[in-house]
Amino acid sequence: MSGLAESTEQVMFLDPAIRNWVLFPITVIMVLVGVFRHQLTILMTGEPPKPDIRDIRQAKALIRGQILAQSNSYIPLSSFTERKKFLCSAFEEGEYLKNKNAKDQSPVNLMADPKNMEVMMDGMKKQMMGIVPQTLIMGWIQFFFSGFILIKLPFPLGLRFKQMLQSGIMTPNMDVKWVSSLSWYFINLFGLRGVFSLILGGENSADGIRDMTAMGSMGAMGQQSGQPQDYNKLFMAMKDNLSIVYHEWDLANIEQRVFVKYGKQSR
Repeated sequence: MSGLAESTEQVMFLDPAIRNWVLFPITVIMVLVGVFRHQLTILMTGEPPKPDIRDIRQAKALIRGQILAQSNSYIPLSSFTERKKFLCSAFEEGEYLKNKNAKDQSPVNLMADPKNMEVMMDGMKKQMMGIVPQTLIMGWIQFFFSGFILIKLPFPLGLRFKQMLQSGIMTPNMDVKWVSSLSWYFINLFGLRGVFSLILGGENSADGIRDMTAMGSMGAMGQQSGQPQDYNKLFMAMKDNLSIVYHEWDLANIEQRVFVKYGKQSR
């Protein structure tokens, strides 16, 4: 039976020209395109704008209230009461608002702020510079190398990997270990992330994983771009949450609980 299994194993011989003129060029071109795209992104977008200190102060004040509400059991009742009283008073008076005098007015539309428009345009430029090159490379591979078998993996795989490794090849009986040209493109798209991090650094614009989610992020950005956060309402909601928080200190009667735990005192 073992001899029969060995005799039925699929054997194919690949032309070395496929390795030299298809396998290596696809990988090299994807690396070069990623490096070029990273440099082009730096030239087109420049340095990111520095955030306004007042915006940071608003967000951090809201986080401070959330931390106090969630971690109130780590401090005694007197400390919690003083912190809650201080934050509730500051939230009600609008001490942390970016524009304290306009707290009763509706928030300004983000689309009307030139700074926000510039940030959104930079984000769209980065996403388009990621989508267009990868689309062109995939079209080039499908046009010139459609149906090519490039490489055989040296380890066995299950049938569920067949669709992933043999994209563009309609051969149901082919062994899963053979990789098509289109699948080799997707393997490089995700597998070159470490190479780009080594060449360009961790924060680079050549990451292929971001390209796959670029269109989704663009849609989400379009939906949220005209909906600014009303921090006055958020602060008032946090004030109401803090006012109804039930406080129970974790270290209350800690000495007695330690004695009971180690048998030094009865319950």
